Amino acid sequence: MKIATRQLAGHLKKGLAPLYVVHGAEALLALEAGDAIRAAARRDGYAEREVFSAEPGADWSKLTASAANLSLFASRKILEIRIPTGKPGAEGGKAIEALCARLPDDTLVLVMLPELEWQGLKTAWFGALEGAGTVVEAKSVSREELPQWLAERLAAQQQRAGVETLEWMADRVEGNLLAAKQEVDKLALLLPAGEISLDAIREAVTDVSRFERDGLIDAIHEAQPGRIARAVDSLEAEGEPLPLLLWALTEELRLMMQLAAGERPRRFLDQDRVQRIRRTARKHDAASFDRQLLRAHRIDRMIKGVETGDAWEEILEFSLALAGTPALRTAA
Repeated sequence: MKIATRQLAGHLKKGLAPLYVVHGAEALLALEAGDAIRAAARRDGYAEREVFSAEPGADWSKLTASAANLSLFASRKILEIRIPTGKPGAEGGKAIEALCARLPDDTLVLVMLPELEWQGLKTAWFGALEGAGTVVEAKSVSREELPQWLAERLAAQQQRAGVETLEWMADRVEGNLLAAKQEVDKLALLLPAGEISLDAIREAVTDVSRFERDGLIDAIHEAQPGRIARAVDSLEAEGEPLPLLLWALTEELRLMMQLAAGERPRRFLDQDRVQRIRRTARKHDAASFDRQLLRAHRIDRMIKGVETGDAWEEILEFSLALAGTPALRTAA
């Protein structure tokens, strides 16, 4: 069975499949789909979770042993298989096929994959996964689809907006779905439920720029790690809302990515600010930008309690990474 990520919530309400495969081009939607499946499994009594990471050189016999091993403390468990390269190799392919041929009892299998080329989709091991469970594809959201995607996200938090407002938002976040998510989350914090006007959104965006946050942004572009650390400490002490701070940092990352790609910023910036952002952006490449986007998503999960960790410490690491400076570590 194949479904898109937007169909997953309805599917999970009907009951869990024994095996799920999540793959696709849009990393944010893939991560959210994995979260939704884990949450549904926990609600259904799958109290234990075991992760098998199939890095190059992985011992696939451990997967077979894990699938056969019943927990002494929980009757049900999630067996998560992560294949970051999308290529399990010959040994891994055989192990996956064997697992699919005899899925373990009281175990929900979750396989997390990146976007696969057509050759990967035609392999025997992927065919075995398709035949044994439900495949969830995280497709990219096109510019034409983005306003509707934004409308659905707003509706989930009891907000709505007109076509003009949705198009304005889409222009700001096109090509960066994580930024789009942050934009919608921010509106839930700043504006009440109900209809949201374009003027209200513009005012909310302006309101995000506070002096303290601007000081942190300045320190990032000046690559001053000590000043960055002091700014983060000050914001934490003042009770700065973490979601808004994360949004501001992600917005800066988005501007860096746009300028690095030779694009014009989607909002007016004076030339001095453009030059400062462009200078910082030169410290990154495409892989680095991808890492920072994933870091921002991980912090968002921490803020929401989905993932464990110290969100303020991660905010500091994120700020230092954006600046292109080494992380500050205190010796134990």
